Amino acid sequence: MALFVGLAFEGVYKHDERTSPGGVRTFPLLAALGTGLYLIDPKSLIPYALGLASVAIWLYAYVRAPAEPGTQKPGLIVPTANLLVFSFGPLALTQPEWVVVAAAVIAVLLLESRDALHRLVSKVPSDEVVTLGKFLILVGIILPLLPDRPIVTWTPITPFKAWLALVAISSLSYASYLLQRYWKVTASGALLPAILGGAYSSTATTVALARQHRTMAGTRDLEVGIVLATAIMYLRIAAIVAVFNGALALKLLPALGGLFVLAASIAMWRWATRPETAVSSTARLTATNPLQLGTAATFAALFIALAAASSWAGHAFGQRGVYALAAVSGFTDIDPFVLSLAQGGVAGMSAPGLAAAILIAASANNVLKSCYALIFGQGRLCLPPAGVLLGLAAVGFGIASLY
Repeated sequence: MALFVGLAFEGVYKHDERTSPGGVRTFPLLAALGTGLYLIDPKSLIPYALGLASVAIWLYAYVRAPAEPGTQKPGLIVPTANLLVFSFGPLALTQPEWVVVAAAVIAVLLLESRDALHRLVSKVPSDEVVTLGKFLILVGIILPLLPDRPIVTWTPITPFKAWLALVAISSLSYASYLLQRYWKVTASGALLPAILGGAYSSTATTVALARQHRTMAGTRDLEVGIVLATAIMYLRIAAIVAVFNGALALKLLPALGGLFVLAASIAMWRWATRPETAVSSTARLTATNPLQLGTAATFAALFIALAAASSWAGHAFGQRGVYALAAVSGFTDIDPFVLSLAQGGVAGMSAPGLAAAILIAASANNVLKSCYALIFGQGRLCLPPAGVLLGLAAVGFGIASLY
C-alpha cells in the first residue's frame, strides 16, 4: 500500500518538483519504520511516538523552508501523505485489512484528482456548499435524534418516520436538482429536462414546459416532455414506496410499471412521428433548491396532516374515505400522501387497498396536470399532451378499481 501511494505521489508531486519528500522509495521505508517502532513496544508506544515526532519535525522543516524562486510554497498535502504512510504499519497490525487498503486508496484518489478537484471548486458557487450542508443536517443530525415511537394516538406515524420520508424525497429531489443545474446537455431538447424534472416534480415540470410551449408554439418535443415527465412520476412513486414498504411496492409494481411503459411509449411515438420540419427547442427548467427550510417545514406539516387525515378517514369511512382523500390529495402534492400510506398511516388497510389509493392519487394528479397544460400552454396546441394525461388518468383509475 505504501508503494501504491508512492506511485501516485511521484506522478503528481515529483513531476516538476523533485525535492518533495516522499515517493516510491521513501513511503515503503516510512511504512517499514513505523511498523518496526510500533512492534518494539506496542503497549506504551513510546518508540513509535518518538519516531512520529522525528518525522513530523523533518516535515516541518520542509514546510518552513523558503520556496525556490518561481515555485509555490509547499502545502500540507505532502507532509500529510508522509505521516499517513508512517501509520500504515500500526493500522495493518491492529485493524481489519480493509482499513489500510481504504486509507491508501483514498489517498491515491485525492492525489490523482488534484487538478479535477481544484476545477470543481472554481465552478461550484458558495451557496451550493450551504445547500449540501443543509442536506447533511437533515440526514446526519436531525434524523438520528428523532424518536421512533408514536407521540399521538391517532396515527402510528413516528417523528423519525415523518422525517425519514422528508429525507427520502429530499434525496431524490436534490439529485435531480444537481443534474438539472450542472449537467448541460442540449442535444436532447426537452427530453432530458423532462426526465430530470419528472424525478423532481412532474407537476412543476408540466407547468414549466407548458409555459414555454406558449412562446414556442409547434414544438413537438415540449409536448413529448410533458408526457415523459409523468412517465417518470410512476418510477418515482415506485422508488419511494419501495424504500418504506417492499410488499406494497411489489403489489404496485405491475400497475406502475405498465403505466410507465404506456406513457413512455406514447411519448416516444410522438417523438418519432414528429414532422421533419418541426422546431427543436431547448427546454429551460428552473432548478430550485429543494432543501429550503420553508420547503422542508411545508412538506413535514403536509405529511403529518395527510397521515392524520388518512387515519381518520379510514376509521370514520373505511377504505372509501381513504380513496376520496386520495383523489383530493392528487390535486396537491401526492408525495406526502403516498409516503404516509407506505409507512402504515392507515392501520388495518390491506395492501391492495393501499395500492388502489396510491393509484387514485396519481391519476387525480394527472387530471390536474392536464388542466395545467391547457391553462399555461398554447391552448389548442396543448390538447395532445393534455389528452394523453387524461387518458393515463382514466387507465390509472381503471387499474385502481381492479385492486
